[in-house]
Amino acid sequence: MLSSNTNWRKLIIALTAAGVLAATPLLAADGAPAGSIDGKNTKVCSTCHRVEAGTYRGYFENVSMKSLSLQVKVDEKSEIIKFDKGTIKVSNPDVKDADVEKQLRGIKKNHEVKVVVELKNGALFAKAIVAKPPIKVDEAKLIKIDDVERLVALGPEKGNFTLIDSRPFPRYQDGFIPGAINLPYPAFDKNIDKLPADKNRLIVFYCAGITCTMSPKSLEKAEQLGYRNAKVFREGMPGWLQRKPGVMTVKFIKEAWLDKEMPFVLLDTRSPKEAEKGFIKNAVTFPVVDEKSLKTLPKKAVKAPIFVYDADGKGNSQAVAQGIVKAGYAPVLVVDGGIAAWQKAGLPVENGALATKIAYIPKPKAGEISIDNFKTLIAAIPADTILIDVRPPDEVKEGAIAGAVNIPTTEIDQRLAQLPKEKRIVAYCNSGTLAEMAYHTLKGKGYPSVFFLNAKVEIDEGKVEISR
Repeated sequence: MLSSNTNWRKLIIALTAAGVLAATPLLAADGAPAGSIDGKNTKVCSTCHRVEAGTYRGYFENVSMKSLSLQVKVDEKSEIIKFDKGTIKVSNPDVKDADVEKQLRGIKKNHEVKVVVELKNGALFAKAIVAKPPIKVDEAKLIKIDDVERLVALGPEKGNFTLIDSRPFPRYQDGFIPGAINLPYPAFDKNIDKLPADKNRLIVFYCAGITCTMSPKSLEKAEQLGYRNAKVFREGMPGWLQRKPGVMTVKFIKEAWLDKEMPFVLLDTRSPKEAEKGFIKNAVTFPVVDEKSLKTLPKKAVKAPIFVYDADGKGNSQAVAQGIVKAGYAPVLVVDGGIAAWQKAGLPVENGALATKIAYIPKPKAGEISIDNFKTLIAAIPADTILIDVRPPDEVKEGAIAGAVNIPTTEIDQRLAQLPKEKRIVAYCNSGTLAEMAYHTLKGKGYPSVFFLNAKVEIDEGKVEISR
């Protein structure tokens, strides 16, 4: 999100003047979309922006040039929005090339976007998409990551500063910069008692990265209260995790991860002999970082959360965590207080030999069917199930799964009659991208039993190979 609705309008006006967005009746004079389509905002976006008709604000998930569709997540729902490659207007500050496909493919997953939408032949189409640019903050009010690292190494008391995480509490529970306290921007006015009494003390605000407005807006509020030495660490938590490990408390591990059955990797950095006397369930022994131990971690692309602990937080957990970060893994978080804090909280420990192999299974997406279940299904497709191949016809000609019906994602709206709602619908493609889009399209049409395969599928002379 930009710093205000006014800035969004300025951006739309600037893009129109530059020819990126055409001046059409879709955009009203003030920059807000006209028309009768209800707008949608993520809850976080609504902190700073009102919901506008004909506008979706959310997080970019996927683009398919085959089906000419965008997938944008608005809170827990993924919206499938079609587009016309010849008319869609794209603004992506990270890509200088004017080519539409390069602009769209250059939008990073989970990047905040604003999509101007319209109805065309009864379907939702994107008129324009704007990838949120970095938030503008006065250079004099920014603090560089090197300076933040130096301060964090000293600690708040010795460094004479207060580090404030401006994100909502659930995001703070996911991990934070060492020494940070949580003062969420949406609840700032109710928690000003968390600010230091000394209004000359250095305050460093951070949030969710270069496009996040919560830390700059928190700085503005602090200055209005008379604080004279407030700064913004604009790179925020994402920038920190690219260079340093974050921190996780045992309370947060239990409440935000274990209780919600969220998967993560847990590494015990003590010597195996010491760890055998008592360790956290599912922990894997990981006393050193070297080429051999790094190979046991999940692939970097998986972005598995990695939690690291030692005896009391004063051992080698920090060094091990830093070594893992240096190898290119993120997020990596050190458990504050180690297993001593875990036991002090009355949480259970186990004894004996620790596991030496990591078994990380990402939590499946809504509607995702496991590879094993999919293999069972295609071996003998049940009468109550329709297997749909959502790839374009030219790809299907090169090989398809026996018994599958080819309904490309571009044709689903027109071929719903072939998909009775009382049937179970299972979609697949080459990579999972189109299949997931088909899933969300059908769920949006009210289909109660829809699933998709989120995996790579290769078909050669009737032989089907499925892999992650």
